Amino acid sequence: MASLLASLTKAFQIPELRKRIFFTLWMFLVFRIGAHVPVPGVNPQKVEELFASGTLFAFLDVFAGGALRAFTVFAMSIIPYINASIVMQLLTIVVPTFEKWAKEGEEGRKRLTQWTRYGTVILWAVQSVGVTYYLNISGAILTPGFGSFLVIVVALTAGTTFLMWLGEQITEKGIGNGISLLVFAGIVSRLPSGLTKIVEYLNGGRISIFNIIILVLIGLVVIAGVVWVQQGTRRVPVQYAKRVVGRKMYGGQTSHIPIRVNQAGVIPVIFAASILAFPSTIAQFIQHPWAVAIANALGFGSVLYTIFYALLIIFFTFFYTAVIFNPNDVADNIKKYGGFIPGLRPGKPTAQYLAKVMERITIAGAIFLAAISILPVFFGSLTNIPNIYFGGTALLIVVGVSLETMKQIEAHMLMRHYQGFMK
Repeated sequence: MASLLASLTKAFQIPELRKRIFFTLWMFLVFRIGAHVPVPGVNPQKVEELFASGTLFAFLDVFAGGALRAFTVFAMSIIPYINASIVMQLLTIVVPTFEKWAKEGEEGRKRLTQWTRYGTVILWAVQSVGVTYYLNISGAILTPGFGSFLVIVVALTAGTTFLMWLGEQITEKGIGNGISLLVFAGIVSRLPSGLTKIVEYLNGGRISIFNIIILVLIGLVVIAGVVWVQQGTRRVPVQYAKRVVGRKMYGGQTSHIPIRVNQAGVIPVIFAASILAFPSTIAQFIQHPWAVAIANALGFGSVLYTIFYALLIIFFTFFYTAVIFNPNDVADNIKKYGGFIPGLRPGKPTAQYLAKVMERITIAGAIFLAAISILPVFFGSLTNIPNIYFGGTALLIVVGVSLETMKQIEAHMLMRHYQGFMK
C-alpha cells in the first residue's frame, strides 16, 4: 500500500501526467452532471416503474450510470459508439475502401473515425426513436404528440453525441481510453446505490451477514480471476538471424510474441448484451400476447437469455480475436525482419502454428468471459440478494479498464525513469 501511494505521489509530480489525470477527472465530473440533466416532457415516476420489474433495461442502466433509469440526456449511454466501432472494424475486412483507409496510417484512421461517428449518430437516433415510442405507449410522456416526441428524440441524440465527443477528448487530452473510462465511470457510480440497497435488505431482515460474506468472497474471486486472465499471455519465442547492413551487424537476439489469453477484452460482452437487447426491446413495443411471451423468455435472468448470452460471448470472442489478430500478417512480419520460430519454417508453417496457439488460448478466454458475464444470474440464488446488476460483467469491465489505464500511467512514468504501479 505504501509503495502504491509513493508511485501515485510521483505520478502527480510529473506536470504533463498530472495535467492529463486532472483533465480526465474534470471530464468525469461533466459526465456525472450530464447524467442528472432530465429529458423534458417525461414522467420520471412512470419510467421508474418500468425498471421495478428487473428487466433488461435495468441491466443496461448499469452501463449508463443510472442515466437510463432517470431518463436523462445521457440515457442511451456510450454503448452505440462501441457497437459502431466494432461494426466499422468488421467492415474493414469486407469493404475494400475501408481496408485501404485502415492501412493509410493516421489519415486513414481519421476517415474511419469520422464514419464511425456517422454510424454512431444513426444508431443513437434509431434507439432514441424506439425508446421514445416505448415510453409513449407506456404512458410515460407527459403531453403525447409529435412535438414532444421530436423534443425527446433530439435531446437523447444530442446528449449522447456530446458523450461521444467527451470520450474522444479524454482519449486525446486525458489518460486512458475515453470511451472505456466513461463506461467504467458509469458502473462505478452505481455501486453506492447498490451497496445502500444491500444495507436496506440487511436491516430489513431479507438477507443475513452470511449472505454478504458470500457476495464479498465471490467478488474477490472474480476480481482475482479477471486480473489473472487479463494479464495472462502465451509467449511464442522468435529467433532473429544475424545480418550485416553496411559495417554493422543486426539481429541474433531472441524475442517473443505475446499472445493474450483474452485478446478481445470486454468487446464481446458489450456486443452480446446489445444484440440481446434488440429482440426483447422490439417485442415489448408490440402489444400482443406472443410478443410479451418473447420479451419474458429473453428477459434478463431467464434460461434462454443466459444460454444465448454465453453463446454469443464465446462466438464474438473468437470472431473479434480473428479480426484483430491475423496469423498470416504476423508470420509475414516475422519473415520480413529475418525472424523465425525455432523448429518452424518461416511463412505458412509459422502462420499455421500461430493460428493453432491462438485458437487454443482463445477457448479458455472465451469460456472465462462467458462464465464471468453470466455470474449475476446466479448471484441471486447464491446470496439471496435480488437484482444484482453489478456482478461479473461490471467487475470485468471495471478491472479491465483499471488495468489498461494503470498501464498507460506506467508508460508515462517509465519514460521519466520513475518506478510505476505494476510490479
